[in-house]
Amino acid sequence: MSNQGKAALLLVDDDPDLLRLLAIRLKANGYAVTAVDSGRRALAAIGASRPDLVLTDLRMEAMDGMALFHEIQASFPGLPVIILTAHGSIPDAVAAVKKGVFGYLTKPYDPEELLGQIERALTLHGGSSAMQAGVGQVWREDIVTRSSLMEDLLAKAQRVAAGDASVLIQGESGSGKELLARAIHRASPRANEPFIAINCGAIPETLLESELFGYEKGAFTGATKRKPGRVELAEGGTLFLDEIGDISARTQVALLRVLQEKTFERVGGTQPIRANVRVICATHRDLKAMVDRGEFREDLYYRLNVVHLHLPPLRDRGDDIVVLARYMVGRYAPESGGRVRGLTPNAIAAIKRHRWPGNIRELENRIKKAVVLADKALLGPEDLDLSPDDLPPILPLAEAKEKFQRDYINEILTLNSGNRTKTARDLGVDPRTIFRHLEKGEGPELEGEDPGDPGDRTLP
Repeated sequence: MSNQGKAALLLVDDDPDLLRLLAIRLKANGYAVTAVDSGRRALAAIGASRPDLVLTDLRMEAMDGMALFHEIQASFPGLPVIILTAHGSIPDAVAAVKKGVFGYLTKPYDPEELLGQIERALTLHGGSSAMQAGVGQVWREDIVTRSSLMEDLLAKAQRVAAGDASVLIQGESGSGKELLARAIHRASPRANEPFIAINCGAIPETLLESELFGYEKGAFTGATKRKPGRVELAEGGTLFLDEIGDISARTQVALLRVLQEKTFERVGGTQPIRANVRVICATHRDLKAMVDRGEFREDLYYRLNVVHLHLPPLRDRGDDIVVLARYMVGRYAPESGGRVRGLTPNAIAAIKRHRWPGNIRELENRIKKAVVLADKALLGPEDLDLSPDDLPPILPLAEAKEKFQRDYINEILTLNSGNRTKTARDLGVDPRTIFRHLEKGEGPELEGEDPGDPGDRTLP
C-alpha cells in the first residue's frame, strides 16, 4: 500500500466531502492514502494491503467506527486506529481510547493536532507494515526498516544465525553494521551468552592485541594483575570485531589461531586457552582488494568470510529514510519537552533528496540536534541543516497549475473508483474533459468502468 518511504494511511468516512478533503490534506503531507466510505470496505482494504494506520469516523451507517475497531483488533492486532468524532460523542471516544484505540480527534479537527497524532501513532507502532510483520521477533527489534533490500538481508541473517559460521558484514560507515551483528547474536543459540564488541580501528595497534587476548601479570610495565581480553569475555557467546581491516599483521596471525584452533594465549602467557566464541566481523573496506595487495592475510580472509552479508547504504534503502526519520523524531521528542511532533512536507522532501553520505549515523545526529534545539512542533529542512538543493525544484507557474490540475483530477477519479461521469459532475466540468485527460495516459490505473454508469459507456 505504501511506496517510496511513505507511511500508508487508510481513511474511513461515509461523508464523501470530508473524506476527499482529508485525503488531499494528508497526501500533501507526504502520506500514501487510501480512502473508503464504509467499515466493510475498510476491512477488505486492510486484508488486501496492510496499512500503517487507520483513521476512521465514529458515526457511520451499518458498521460504525467502534465496530470497525473491534474487527481490526481481532483480525489485525497492533494496527493503530485513530477515531474522528463530533463534539457530542467525546465520552464515547474517551471510552474507545480505554479499549485500545490510539486516540481521537474532534470535528472540525485542528490540522496540526491531526498530523501530530498520526506521527505519534506511527512512531509508537513502528511506522510500517513491514515492521509489524516483525512484531514478536525480538532478535531484530532494533532494526527499523520497511525496505525489501533489508528484509531480504534480515531473512538471510536469521538463517545464518542458526549455525556457528563466521560472518563478514560489509557496508559503509554509519550504515548499522553493529546493529546487524547484535541481531544475528540475538537470533542465535548463543543469545543468552555475552555479545562483546570491539572497534579495531579505534584502538592503537600496540594495545589491540592485549585488548583482544588479555595479559598476564608482569607482561609489561603497568601490568600489575592478570586481565582477561575480549575473546575471553565473549566465551560461549559472540565476538564482534568492527573495522577488521585495520588490524596489524601480527594480530591477524593471532586471530587466525582463534578461528582455526579455537585457542589463544594471553600476552605474556605460555598456556593455550580454549576459545568457544562465534566471530562476526565488519568493515567498510574492500578486504578482497586488500588481500590482492598483500595487506590482509588470504587464509584469514576466507576464515572470516564464510558467510558474507552486504549492508546497503541508506541512500539505497529509499523506503527506510522517512521511516527512520520519523522513528528518530519520536525517539528524541522527550528531549524537547514534547514540543516536536513530526516533520514538515518540505523536510520529508529534503530528507528523501539528500544523499546521506554518513548513512544512519548522520540522519540520527541531524535529527537529534534539530529536536533538542527546536521551538516548534514540526521540523523543517532548515532545522536539519539541509541545503535548498535538497528541496524539490520550483516549477514555473503554468507547469505547477497543470500538475495540480492533473493530480487533482486523478485524486477525484480514484475516490470515485474511476467513475468518469461522477468525477466530471463533482468537478463541474464536461465529462469529455475527463475522457481527454485519460486519453493522454495521465490518469490512475483503474480496473475498469463502473458497469452501472451508462454515462461512461456513451463517451466518445
